[in-house]
Amino acid sequence: MGRADRRELATSLGTRPVGPLLWSSTSQATLSVTTYGVYALTNAWFVSRGVGTTAFVAVNLVAPVLLVIGAVSTTVGAGGASLVSRSLGAGDPRGAARAAGNAFLVYWTAAVVIGGLGVLLIDPLLTLLGATGATRGLAHDYGVIILAGALTGTGFSSLVRAEGRMRFSTALWVVAVVCQIVLDPLLIFGFDLGVRGAALGTVGGQAVSVAMSLWFFFVQRDRPYRITLADLRPHGPTLRALLSVGAPSFLAGFGATLVVALVNNLLVATGGPVALSAYAICGRIGTFVLMPHLGISQGMQPLIGYNAGRALTARVHRARTLALRASVVYGTAACLVLLVAAGPLTATFTDDPAVHREATSTLRILALGYPLAGVATLVSAYFQALGRARPSYAISVGSIAAIRVPLLLVFSLFGTLWLWISIPLAEAVAAGAALLVLRRLGSPREPGRERTGPFHRLRCPGRRGP
Repeated sequence: MGRADRRELATSLGTRPVGPLLWSSTSQATLSVTTYGVYALTNAWFVSRGVGTTAFVAVNLVAPVLLVIGAVSTTVGAGGASLVSRSLGAGDPRGAARAAGNAFLVYWTAAVVIGGLGVLLIDPLLTLLGATGATRGLAHDYGVIILAGALTGTGFSSLVRAEGRMRFSTALWVVAVVCQIVLDPLLIFGFDLGVRGAALGTVGGQAVSVAMSLWFFFVQRDRPYRITLADLRPHGPTLRALLSVGAPSFLAGFGATLVVALVNNLLVATGGPVALSAYAICGRIGTFVLMPHLGISQGMQPLIGYNAGRALTARVHRARTLALRASVVYGTAACLVLLVAAGPLTATFTDDPAVHREATSTLRILALGYPLAGVATLVSAYFQALGRARPSYAISVGSIAAIRVPLLLVFSLFGTLWLWISIPLAEAVAAGAALLVLRRLGSPREPGRERTGPFHRLRCPGRRGP
């Protein structure tokens, strides 16, 4: 693909019909994130079958650590992608390069700090996560390797999507996951490394993705922009804009970490090992099933950002509406499938009859929240793509602090069953609240009120409409 073709690829975000363009973008993004969901399932199967149920529970207890690292990568990815797409839409490739370079800088700094502190404080961290008894030693072995490899936690596929390069963005996920799926059985079974093999497989696949990203951003020349050493220098206005726009993603990811840790601790008190094992199984299946919600949000963002940068308001409205419809339709279909197939799916991960019964009934309850599970995330992503941090903050923080955590704490007082029921109920309430925020503040014509630094020129002249 020549330079003119790549320029045309980025420009097509503002010219092609919105429906086909959104379908292409979201299908590529969904394929990308769903491949990770496939790895989450295969990794769970390798651990549960190759090491045992206790090891599977231990790995799931460390899942919040992965969520924190993922929250940081999503923060800089969402913030950086919003700035990159809006800069390209405004005809400012140097601004895009600086935004991407500062995104790399922020993530690498945060990863070193989180990984280093996590390894040093691993024992109190495991206590906080609810690791006890036989699971503690296994969780320690797994968690240390994951934390030590935090630097490989992202390949910045969101920045690749921001310039319309959907295929390479997909490759960053697919190649990494293929490597992980190959490494897991080799290290777990072939070298008898147990949970350490599972962790090394995860880090190894991520390292391949990082290497591909470094080549793409720093070496490849035939692109709208290329990151130079100068772009890695901290630039105050860019950093403030990046963190302001991306911080809601961190808060959402960190909040999800707290919710998982809270559920684990509540289950220790109310449900015991059987409920913990059931939650671990449902969590892995849910990770896979809910990935398309994330793919729809990620696929929508470059369209929103680019067209907002060009002031094409009607295209922004159209992309947002179609993305919401797609999220609800997919979630409804996923719910119906799981209501029917919960039994066979959970049986794949356990031979224990008690765990199987609990996991089957739990998965059916959790599935009731899937039709609306992507709404709050998508609305928050919409505001991020516009560069409007405040509504996204309200959705990210409010859904955790005012909805999910209070419902969990109150409903858990009545037993494990009610704890499960509180999770889909929270999804419905959070979706309703997000839609109210969208209705009141959703106009794409207002981002100028929150512009900062080098992006004061993003409201560029241009016609409105499709």
